[in-house]
Amino acid sequence: MFTKPPNILWICTDQQRFDTLGCYGNEFVITPNLDKLASEGLLFQHAYCQSPVCTPSRASFLTGRYPRTTRCRQNGQAIPSDETLVTKLLQDAGYVCGLAGKLHLAPCNPSVCKGTEQRIDDGYNQFFWSHDPADAWSTHDYIQWLEDKGLNRDSKPFPNSTYVRTIPSEEHSQTTWSVEKAMAFITNASRLKQPWLFSVNMFDPHHAFDPPIAALERYRNILDNIPLPNYVDGELNNKPIWQQIDHKGAYGGKSGYPYQEMTEDDHRWVTAAYWAMIDVIDKQVGRLIHFLDEIKQRENTIIIFTSDHGEMLGDHGIYLKGPYFYEPAIRVPLIISGPNMLNNGQHSDELVELVDLAPTLMEAAKLKPYKGMQGKSLYPILTGTNTLNSHRDDVYCEYYNAMGWHREPTANATMVRNKKYKIVAAHGTNSGELYDLEDDPKETNNLWKKSEYQDVKLTMQDRLIDRMAWTVDPLPERQAPW
Repeated sequence: MFTKPPNILWICTDQQRFDTLGCYGNEFVITPNLDKLASEGLLFQHAYCQSPVCTPSRASFLTGRYPRTTRCRQNGQAIPSDETLVTKLLQDAGYVCGLAGKLHLAPCNPSVCKGTEQRIDDGYNQFFWSHDPADAWSTHDYIQWLEDKGLNRDSKPFPNSTYVRTIPSEEHSQTTWSVEKAMAFITNASRLKQPWLFSVNMFDPHHAFDPPIAALERYRNILDNIPLPNYVDGELNNKPIWQQIDHKGAYGGKSGYPYQEMTEDDHRWVTAAYWAMIDVIDKQVGRLIHFLDEIKQRENTIIIFTSDHGEMLGDHGIYLKGPYFYEPAIRVPLIISGPNMLNNGQHSDELVELVDLAPTLMEAAKLKPYKGMQGKSLYPILTGTNTLNSHRDDVYCEYYNAMGWHREPTANATMVRNKKYKIVAAHGTNSGELYDLEDDPKETNNLWKKSEYQDVKLTMQDRLIDRMAWTVDPLPERQAPW
């Protein structure tokens, strides 16, 4: 039994949906390292982000608070300086903390972000920043790393598809850079008597779908076997208007991927490129875990592998992300292993939220949870104190004009999902979605207006109202009865 605080390796990819690893049932990807991590840890089958968009999701899981509570509800907003990140709490408790890659708790558009991302007191002692692989920022650590190696990312169009690009090799990948930064940090931190936390926040598999060319070429011989997106012609006719708009092109028509104009090969090549990026992630994560084994840090290190949200990848006729709550958009991989945990390859079918991660880390470090946290610790499940399937009755997710592309009407929507039903309220539009996930797991048949489901709809709407009410900030604490 370990008595010293555990180290924490927190790997968070960007825009990776749940069904993209072998251990989650994908038969096309090559992910032996993450599959092995799952066999040596605990895999959560139903883990959900609290927003399908980067900034509100990241602010939520780093604070253990819901997006509406953090006031960081949109991309382009900055997290308020009085919010408290779990990394800051751990630093205050004696951890040395580092990050490589994306943080995205503040505006990162080059028109606003001239040098590096604006930061609050986030607890990161070392901060190797690379919001994305582009070279739009002069202080971009990844671009400087490439230059030091005499390399150039040199992303080029892939000749077989209008919608895919490639980079020369895995050596040029931002994923590779983020893992090398992690190994350097851990090497130095291991010399100290302090426990360490490192956030590996690679940008992949986020669009623009630009894997190393060799990783993509592997899929050429199996291209015809790659399934087309889950879309039934006409299914969006009775669904919220924002989905109908984005069917014509991502992000309100501003970012390409017009579903109906894409050929079957276009759809398959985009999927192949997305999977190829995940193959690279797996290989580099394998390097990192092997490194921990070599330096004898693995046995006292909690490893978390997850993502901030998912990717539609053409399902329901939509690419990228936005104001929709289909499983591919909000359900993410979550694998955890660590000292004193079960670490036996079991799978939990329980509904869990990413907001649960911050209180989990606090409990694992034997620290009291921050009073403002709203998540529920997974530590009792991870250690076998609670059963694998005893945690939440439902999961909650929200979108409050989170990207700003939809203005007529403005996109505001909230969702609750339990084990049988999912409801989405498209606020201000007198519309929404209701799915029976047992009878319709692909979420094609919207039951919102079906007369025989009105009692179910009312019950789920009541639950949604309750969950919205429970996101009210618990701070400031009550100091007296009156």
